[in-house]
Amino acid sequence: MKTKLIFCSCFIYFFSFCQVIQLQTFATGFTNPVEMTHPANDSRFFVVQQEGLIKILNSNGTTNATPFLNLSSVISTGGERGLLGLAFHPDYATNGFFFVNYTNTAGNTVIAKYSVSANPNVAQTTGTILLTITQPYSNHNGGNLKFGPDGYLYIGMGDGGSGGDPGNRAQNINENLGKILRIDVNSGTPYGIPPTNPFVGIAGNDEIWAIGVRNPWKFSFNRLNGDLWIADVGQNTIEEIDKVVSPLPTGLNFGWRCYEGNAAYNTASCAPAGTMVMPFAQYSHSTGGCSITGGYLYTGTQYPNFQNKYFFADYCINRIGYVDATGTITYSQTFTGDNYFTTFGEDTNGELFVTGQANGTIYKVTDSSLSNNKFDASPFSIYPNPAKREFFIKNSLGTIPVKITIFDVSGKQVYTQIIDNLNMSIPTTTLAMGTYIASIEDNLGNSFKTKLIVE
Repeated sequence: MKTKLIFCSCFIYFFSFCQVIQLQTFATGFTNPVEMTHPANDSRFFVVQQEGLIKILNSNGTTNATPFLNLSSVISTGGERGLLGLAFHPDYATNGFFFVNYTNTAGNTVIAKYSVSANPNVAQTTGTILLTITQPYSNHNGGNLKFGPDGYLYIGMGDGGSGGDPGNRAQNINENLGKILRIDVNSGTPYGIPPTNPFVGIAGNDEIWAIGVRNPWKFSFNRLNGDLWIADVGQNTIEEIDKVVSPLPTGLNFGWRCYEGNAAYNTASCAPAGTMVMPFAQYSHSTGGCSITGGYLYTGTQYPNFQNKYFFADYCINRIGYVDATGTITYSQTFTGDNYFTTFGEDTNGELFVTGQANGTIYKVTDSSLSNNKFDASPFSIYPNPAKREFFIKNSLGTIPVKITIFDVSGKQVYTQIIDNLNMSIPTTTLAMGTYIASIEDNLGNSFKTKLIVE
């Protein structure tokens, strides 16, 4: 099954280019998937199901019959509770440690450490509880876990639930709710505190890294530069996307419940707005949606049009959006039917996947414009590709290349050359490392486009 989502933008320099966001079915048969991640340099995905199972999804789209781990006996489910988060230690290949976030049978959040068994496809069945956080209500449990570029474990905690943060917990520095926590799993018993956490040695909980989030449903670190992206679910009106540029500061206040997005919500006894981090981007419920699902900034190489765009979805509307470098949001057209997107995944190469909770399907996010505009039908190909100092053009059908024009991922023309013969080399010395689109004209007036990677 393939569903197309269309984003169009005109390259003002040479050609019109319409990118078509396509969801291509990668795997099926999952039940309430809420997270998909993997250890460093591991081609497998580990898919977390809310009811307590972690399943291994192989790179060919097959799923192992035996679960990696079954925690169904120790968790509470229903609504927003369950097994919600999974993160592999940066040194998982040597130490085998991974960490989970779940709500226990009492409804409280648990952060626990487990390890893989001698069988790399099966985990040990017992773990060590590192941290338990009391939850006053059943909703807004957060659940995301990620290791940051500093090697510390970041934990997303919702504000404790109900509506409007009735206990004002997100702004209370003596509460772990409504926070991004940060702990050192490599020191201390059962964990250590990073010395640069903002409340170390003073009033406030030592685990806190940042305050003022409502229910961060997925955050991610840019795997190339360490920037942090947070998708925070709103109350009644606004969904927000926050960006923190690396190197990451500490002691940030993202504003809730004082502000919902950049709009005042309940500013009684609040710090000045200028001391808070306002959204990098936001959208109103009036435009559709009601519960943001955070994703990743695209860092792959297969789809040049995705470069420098942060992808996200919304549980309540069947479409995907992205945010560009200026903070501008662009939406796809809406799917027919329902998916209820719950999480994105990023493979070892930075290519993106997304899960549909309603049908238990995992999709790969693709740009089908690379199959249009004579990309796949081109008789010309570039070799070597990736190229270092130069490349050549191969011809498979008999037409003759007469001109090549190269564009960067924004559509700006960066190089053009008349081609004198089939053995002519094209230099790359004027191009920075990265991904480009090459448009090759032949002697019959056709234009063919292909991807060029310079390294």
